[in-house]
Amino acid sequence: MAESMKGLKRTHRCGELSGANVGETVTVMGWVQKQRNKGGIIFVDLRDRSGLLQIIFEESDCGADSFAKAEKMRSEFVIAIVGKVEKRAGAVNENLATGDIEIRAKETRILSEAETPPFPIEADSKTKEDLRLKYRYLDLRRPDLQGNLILRSNITASIRRFLTEEGFLEIETPILGKSTPEGARDYLVPSRVHPGTFYGLPQSPQLFKQLLMCSGYDRYFQIAKCFRDEDLRADRQPEFTQVDMELSFVDVEDVIDVNERLIKEVCKDAIGLEVSLPLPRIKWIDAMNRYGSDKPDTRFGMELTDVSAVVSGSGFSVFTSALENGGSVRGINAKGQGSMPRKKIDALVDFAKGYGAKGLAYLCIEEDGSYKSSFAKFMTEAQLADLVKAMDGEKGDLLLFAADKTNIVWSVLGALRLELGKQMGLIDDNRFNFLWVTEFPLLEWNEENNRFVAMHHPFTMPMDEDLQYMDSDPGRIRAKAYDIVLNGVELGGGSVRIFQSDVQEKMFEVLGFEKEDAYNRFGFLLNAFKYGVPPHAGLAYGLDRLVMLLVNADSIRDVMAFPKVKDASCLLTNAPDVVDGVQLEELGIALNLKEEATE
Repeated sequence: MAESMKGLKRTHRCGELSGANVGETVTVMGWVQKQRNKGGIIFVDLRDRSGLLQIIFEESDCGADSFAKAEKMRSEFVIAIVGKVEKRAGAVNENLATGDIEIRAKETRILSEAETPPFPIEADSKTKEDLRLKYRYLDLRRPDLQGNLILRSNITASIRRFLTEEGFLEIETPILGKSTPEGARDYLVPSRVHPGTFYGLPQSPQLFKQLLMCSGYDRYFQIAKCFRDEDLRADRQPEFTQVDMELSFVDVEDVIDVNERLIKEVCKDAIGLEVSLPLPRIKWIDAMNRYGSDKPDTRFGMELTDVSAVVSGSGFSVFTSALENGGSVRGINAKGQGSMPRKKIDALVDFAKGYGAKGLAYLCIEEDGSYKSSFAKFMTEAQLADLVKAMDGEKGDLLLFAADKTNIVWSVLGALRLELGKQMGLIDDNRFNFLWVTEFPLLEWNEENNRFVAMHHPFTMPMDEDLQYMDSDPGRIRAKAYDIVLNGVELGGGSVRIFQSDVQEKMFEVLGFEKEDAYNRFGFLLNAFKYGVPPHAGLAYGLDRLVMLLVNADSIRDVMAFPKVKDASCLLTNAPDVVDGVQLEELGIALNLKEEATE
């Protein structure tokens, strides 16, 4: 039967004790990790969030009652122990922070008994994730997950401390707001008081933080919950956490400066990582041309090479037709992979097709200098030699080429570069390569809607020198936008905001918004701009991604307490779920669900 604490007070967490406490009488509490009965002596490993501690029970010391309780203990029992800290009589456990001490139990209480858990509570669990997420409260007892969440807490504390010292004010913005769909779908919340109307959950606090700049708060930040009703990928969550900020009377350099110093501080506080400033920068167009990605992983080379000019006169129609249609031909050099079996090359071709390629051309440079290729017969010896030279090809190399619209070529080779980097062991998991990507395109063409859409959002300021192209060539305009990238993952992004009403109206015009439509969606912001708005800029980080990368976790689910799975459901609570008909009636909602086809 479970006992109460009866006035007992914990004096230490398990991992807080050390040789300095030898001789002290302490009270510790936690979960039984393991019990080992050696006959007249029982050893119990006690676990709490700080670590493990060995408890030793001998009947002559602890008494018959405590010894009987120790005999009964099983994994995950919750216990309280009063005892004396001693140096270990047996072998020291070098792998344990408390491995040179143990507690000799004097008093024992079983606070809660436990059923046998459905999987072992241990680090680096091999249990399937779906089962662990169903019993997430047990999964969260694992020391590696607890370490991740403790580090997450330390990171947010470090962020708050730094930004507060830099003069930022932490201000909360609404969760129930206006739906302003322009990009991902909003999660909608029906209003009972205003029948037929809906709130939108925020995809970011963007509009409210700009309003705060209009209100004179100068420097704002928030650790903000955000929501996006997107088609999910394996590592995307419907709700996530942003480190959100906005600054007044600044330009690009000011935002980059404060955020570089924030990154340096957080990395030092969190994992002892020394980050050298200033961080490297690359313009968007150069990132795409060199890496095929606007979030390049710079821990290894294998950069893209544009060989369009070299192959323009070849007889290979795949290359020439791509060029005639305004595309390009680019390649990557997988150094030393010239002997790759055809089966593996075919697998790379299939991989490339998954990113939109119609195929993948290859050329293996044999050790004797000859070529094995899917297209060599369509080119002269001189053309092949020029191509190999352009690709910096050497004996034993594998050259891979994509030919299509340039955006497809970038996508294909960018993904292929990362895949080969993993296969070839080129990526150092112990490196942390930060990078700013700047001067993004302001707009991108949406073929489905036959109009330009904002690459970031419709409040992003164009580069001053590109304002002249707003009417004549909108696709040419660069934005005062910047992303911060770590090891090929976009950590966050931001921009200088439009604060002149004439530029904002022109932006809406280019995006195809009628003035009335723009005011229906964003009127509360546009009206605020009539009353004096400072130049302002901001940035938002994905906190989940930042923590994931700093702890070298495989997934953002490993750094979130209660994540959802790929279909946006929660295996622990079974959300989303049906609701009572009375609730729907109060909201004036009638369901019109399509019945699933049955065989």
